[in-house]
Amino acid sequence: MSRILGAVFLAATLAFILAVDGRAAAKDYVFEAVTATVPPGNDVLISVRLVNRTTGQPVPNAVIFQTRLDMSPDRMADMAAPVTPLAASEPGIYRFKVDLEMPGRWAFKLAAKVPGEPETVRGEVLIVAAK
Repeated sequence: MSRILGAVFLAATLAFILAVDGRAAAKDYVFEAVTATVPPGNDVLISVRLVNRTTGQPVPNAVIFQTRLDMSPDRMADMAAPVTPLAASEPGIYRFKVDLEMPGRWAFKLAAKVPGEPETVRGEVLIVAAK
């Protein structure tokens, strides 16, 4: 009887591990800059791509619900810029209008919900404002 219970427990454990490992996780996604260098100024267009690291494919239909653009890479985190989301230009590409008042390195921090993914996907993209 204990052998049967042991076999059932082992089978259940393996099934659970396979089910958990088979799902994507928030760490399986990454945001990438489409164009990492842009001119400083107002109404600058920046685009980011959300990619599934496992498949290498862009992720369409994500809901980006939180953004922050600041100069923390240049040790000026208090220098933040407004971000306005725009309509997607193609699947997996997310566009934003921003005001980059000065040249330098800007950290674009994003949080998104990906369809079918229970965890929030978070990422950071480096944008350089240069003339």
